Amino acid sequence: MEALRRQRDRGMTTAEYAMGTIAAAMFGTVLYKIVTSGAVSDALEAVIGKALDAQF
Repeated sequence: MEALRRQRDRGMTTAEYAMGTIAAAMFGTVLYKIVTSGAVSDALEAVIGKALDAQF
């Protein structure tokens, strides 16, 4: 019984890989849309601008 359980749990099946790949692509798309949105882009530019203008 234990050997059968280990054999079934060796890894993901093709369907699980497909769903994982789709989920990762969707997450990447959502993250890209958020980061390239106007508000986030402006905020990132402001942070980078402040860092570059810092006096040492």
